[in-house]
Amino acid sequence: MQIGKQMNLSEFRRRPACEVRIGGVTIGGKHPVAVQSMTNTDTNDTAASVAQIERIDRAGGHIVRLTAQGRREGENLGNIVRQLRADGFSTAVVADIHFVPEVAAVAAKYVDKVRINPGNYRTDHGEFEALIEQCRERGVALRIGVNHGSLAKRVFDEWGDTPQGMVVSAMEFLRVCRDRDFDQVVVSMKSSNTRVMVAAYRLLVEAMDAEDMHYPIHLGVTEAGNGIEGRVKSAVGIGALLADGIGDTIRVSLTEAPENEIPVAQLLAEHFAERPGRFEVLHPERYSPTEYRRRSRVTEPVVHTEPLEGFRVIEAVSGNPTAELRAAILNLDVPDEPVVVKRRYEESSLETLAVKAAADLGPLLLDGLADGIWIDAPGFPEDAVREVELTILQAARVRFSHTEYIACPSCGRTLYDIEGTLAQIKARTSHLKNLKIGVMGCIVNGPGEMADADYGYVGAGPGRITLYKGREVVERNIPQEEALDRLIELIRANGDWPA
Repeated sequence: MQIGKQMNLSEFRRRPACEVRIGGVTIGGKHPVAVQSMTNTDTNDTAASVAQIERIDRAGGHIVRLTAQGRREGENLGNIVRQLRADGFSTAVVADIHFVPEVAAVAAKYVDKVRINPGNYRTDHGEFEALIEQCRERGVALRIGVNHGSLAKRVFDEWGDTPQGMVVSAMEFLRVCRDRDFDQVVVSMKSSNTRVMVAAYRLLVEAMDAEDMHYPIHLGVTEAGNGIEGRVKSAVGIGALLADGIGDTIRVSLTEAPENEIPVAQLLAEHFAERPGRFEVLHPERYSPTEYRRRSRVTEPVVHTEPLEGFRVIEAVSGNPTAELRAAILNLDVPDEPVVVKRRYEESSLETLAVKAAADLGPLLLDGLADGIWIDAPGFPEDAVREVELTILQAARVRFSHTEYIACPSCGRTLYDIEGTLAQIKARTSHLKNLKIGVMGCIVNGPGEMADADYGYVGAGPGRITLYKGREVVERNIPQEEALDRLIELIRANGDWPA
C-alpha cells in the first residue's frame, strides 16, 4: 500500500533518481548515498580553505561546499581548486551562492557544482537561464537549495514560512531546468525544524513525481547545533527521509570542525544502506506523512523510566525497525491506543547509540505515531540512556525538556567565532527550561531559521551582534564582548530566568 508515489509503507525502497555527476562523484541511479560537508574558513584564504577541504576529504567527505558571497571569493575558488589538484585531491568542489547572480557565473568557471538559494537569487533578467547554459557547457552540476529561513518575499507573502512555500520555491526553478533540458540538478529543502524539513521533502517528492521529475535529493537539518543534541536532531530528520527511501546525498550540519560531520553522515548512510523485510500495513489511511497529527490523546510522550501503565510497548526485532514499528502501530485494533516504541542496541559508543536510535525511533515520534520511547541499551547507565531518549523526543518536537540551541554550523560568511560563542552561551544558559535560543553566524538564513526561537544572537558585522526576542530585533550592533551579558539581561527582563 502506498501513500503517494514516493512512499511504500510496507518495505524499504530507494526513490529512483537520475544520475548527476559532481566532479569525480556520481550520485543518483544505483549509487550509494554520498556524504559531504562545508568549509568554515574565509574563502579568500586559499591555504586555510585547502587545508580544511583536505581534512574533510581524508575523513571521507568527497564533496565540499565553500561560500562565495562576492566576486572576490568567486574568483579565488580557482586558486583553491588548482591547489587541491596540485596536492593530489580530486575532491568535488561546490560554490554556495546567495545574493549575487554574477558570482554564480564566476564560480561556475572553476567548481564542480553551484548551489543557489531560490529565496535570495534573482531570476528576473535571465541570470538563471544563462547559468544553466554555462553549467551545461562546463559539465557543472546545479543545486537548487531552498532554506526555510530565506524564502523569497513573494513566496512568503502567499504561503508563509511553510513546507508548501518551500516546495513552490523549489519547483519554480526545477521547471526552468526541465524546460531547458538540463538534468544535472540536485535539490534540497533544509530547515532547523525537523517537522518542517521532513514535510517539505515529502511534499517536494510528491510534486516532482506529479511532473515526472527525477532529480537527486540532498538531505540536511540545518542549524542543528553541536554535541549529542546536534547529532540526534540531524539523525531524526535525515533518518525519517532515508527510511522513506528519499535522499542521495546528506550533510550533518554541526557547529564543530567540519570534518566531525563526516563520520555521523557515514553512519547514517550505512545504517540505511539496506532495510530488509516486508510489513503489511492494514490501515494506511491512519497515517499522514505530510501533515502532522497526533494519533493518540497522550499530550506528553514518555521515556522508559517513567510510568508506562496504559501504554502498549511494541519492540522492534527486525533489520527495518522503523517500518516494522510503523506497521504494528497502524495495525492496532484500537487506533488511538498509546504506544511506546522499543528497540535493543548493543552499541559500545554512546554517540553511535544516540544516532541509530534517533534515526530508527525518532521518525515515529516525529510523525505523531508513537507516544513514548524505550532504548534498551545494557551497555550504558540508565540516566545516560534517559538523556538520549529525552533528546530524541525534543528533536522530534514532541516534548521539550532542555534548552534548545538553533545554531548554524558556521561558514565563510560567519562574522564571529561561533563554536566558542555557542559553548559560552550553553555554559550560562543550559539550566533554563523550555527555551529556544538561536545562535547564528550571519543574517543570510539566521532570522528566518530561528523564527520560532525565543531569543536570537546573530552576527551583524565583524565583532558585532544583533539580539532578537522572537522575530523582533531588540538591540543592534552590540560589541561581541558585551553581547552574551546583554542576552542574559534580555532573558531576565522577560521573566525567563529563574529567580
